Amino acid sequence: MSRKSDYLQIRLSRQQKAALRRAARRAGQGMSAYVLARLLPEARLRFSALVQAVGNDKERSYALAELNDLLTGLAPGEFLETVEASPPQELSPYRQNYVAAMVEQSANRKGVAPPAWVADVKPLEEPRFVEPLAGLRLHLLASAPVPFRRRNIFIDSAVGDRV
Repeated sequence: MSRKSDYLQIRLSRQQKAALRRAARRAGQGMSAYVLARLLPEARLRFSALVQAVGNDKERSYALAELNDLLTGLAPGEFLETVEASPPQELSPYRQNYVAAMVEQSANRKGVAPPAWVADVKPLEEPRFVEPLAGLRLHLLASAPVPFRRRNIFIDSAVGDRV
């Protein structure tokens, strides 16, 4: 966890502050920890860190596997809160599309609508096959999950699967 060096000052009524203090006490937390846990849940921070790691060539495969585990394990409501922020623009178009497809596939499996930013990620112009063997392309074309196929990414498994 990063060192905390800044503070945020907000104005609220005495009643609001007392209500926050009571809620924090019931949760067994200090007021700052309580407010931070509600505004920046651990899963949201983890999602953001993993998406950043997807942009790092050395960490990419592990980050994608961990992102898969995170998305699979979230309940529908927690999922929506976790993935509401779009990936950073520094990611390559391929990696933006891969993350968007993972989020869309997870949303479909959870029976919820994907976040709006998913639709803003422009699909790849050229197809990308995760497996370079030409003999597997027909299989990948037929078996790739729909969110990946729509983005011109052809893989053999989807979010929630293990290979």
